[in-house]
Amino acid sequence: MENYEKLLEKAYKEVKVVKTGGERFEIPKVIGMVEGKNTIITNFKEIADYIRRPIENLAKFLQKELAANGKVDGDRLILNTKLNSIKVNEKIQMYAKEFVICPVCGKPDSEIILEKGIKFKHCLACGAKSPIKYHI
Repeated sequence: MENYEKLLEKAYKEVKVVKTGGERFEIPKVIGMVEGKNTIITNFKEIADYIRRPIENLAKFLQKELAANGKVDGDRLILNTKLNSIKVNEKIQMYAKEFVICPVCGKPDSEIILEKGIKFKHCLACGAKSPIKYHI
């Protein structure tokens, strides 16, 4: 049987190094078009899946923040106003900061839980629990 140091050295060689920067969480930028008076975000489901939040919640947040009516149509979001992608991307980043990214450790590994009528963001990485101030 090999001694402890040799086994440890072997394990270190086989372990993959994880980058410690927060750069691994980069939300895809919106892809869309303006059609008449409507803005259509074609990769909306991809964005919602990436941040691991229900597509309806993200749509409701964007409609409220952008002051635009809209609807989810399959994998895309149709907003009843003309918008540029920079503004939509800013609002998606705002959503991620409020509902996804942990304020303690900065990781996106979180879930939303409801306790006594209050929504909390529970971090699966560090275990922190913080209330969500924004209501949608």
